[in-house]
Amino acid sequence: MVRHQRLLALSSSYFFRAPSMQTSRNIGILLAFTCLLILGIMPLLSNSRPQGSDGLSFAIWLTFWQLAAALPLFLFEYITRKIHPSAKNRPNPTLKTGAIALISGCFFGLATYIYVVAAEKAGAVNFIVALQAYPLTALLAEAVFLGRRKSLLEVAFTCLTVMALVYLLTGGTFMLKEASPWTALALLVPVLWTVAHLLLRQVLVAAQVTPSQVTVSRLVVSGLFLLALQALAGKDGALLLGLENPTFILAAVSLGIAYYAELLLWFYAMRHIDVSLGSSITVPAPAVTMLVSAMLLKQPVQAYQIITMLVASAGIYGLLLAGKKRENAERRKS
Repeated sequence: MVRHQRLLALSSSYFFRAPSMQTSRNIGILLAFTCLLILGIMPLLSNSRPQGSDGLSFAIWLTFWQLAAALPLFLFEYITRKIHPSAKNRPNPTLKTGAIALISGCFFGLATYIYVVAAEKAGAVNFIVALQAYPLTALLAEAVFLGRRKSLLEVAFTCLTVMALVYLLTGGTFMLKEASPWTALALLVPVLWTVAHLLLRQVLVAAQVTPSQVTVSRLVVSGLFLLALQALAGKDGALLLGLENPTFILAAVSLGIAYYAELLLWFYAMRHIDVSLGSSITVPAPAVTMLVSAMLLKQPVQAYQIITMLVASAGIYGLLLAGKKRENAERRKS
């Protein structure tokens, strides 16, 4: 769900930043910090649903409200026929494009369901810290699927981040028998995001579509996928029962709108600043979750969670800096 350090952002900046557009670094930084705050409270919004309520039904409804939030911009682009100059010379979407959108939408739908369940079972703090694996999975995917070689320094910071995540997974013991299955499930979310973003980037770069169109299409597919899952394995009547509880509705609406707002603000932040800067700003999102949990919700934060966050953040910052250093060196050679 969360899209910081995302591969998709590379394409979003390509579509949204026009060569002649005036940019403001301060505005970009402010928008990125807003994304940081939203990312930090999203697991808490997910867990604000009533205890015992059906996770699959909640995932369906938050997807619906996210789609509702995304439709105004989508309809505006459709009515005005607004196409970014960078996309005008590109071919229209093909059958292959549709297949990619279908597959990635299913991945996002599954990730949404896992997000809701894992955030509840693992706890908001463990969950948001586990999501710090996203830049790591993105880097590994680049190496495996795109053939991008990584420097020795990047490998070292990767190992540091993996060590931190193992420490989190085992509850601060490094003993595999103490590993939490729900935290392990949370680690599956960034894996699904990475694969889906790799697929979506092909659509954004190759076809005459905008990020808004891609977002709406994948939300429609995700919603249909989750509805199919509900029909096959969901609890009878759970989807309608969720509408009878105001707390359930408020949680679904809040998370759906927050999710789309974070995505939209991120796209606009990329108009003004580089992806690497925006990503570095959003890295401490777990700190926001911890502060809100401890100070407002009076929920305990464990020492091993703080240590994991600090070490994982150091690893991610190291990855970002090492990656930038490698890219600059490759640019100078070419």
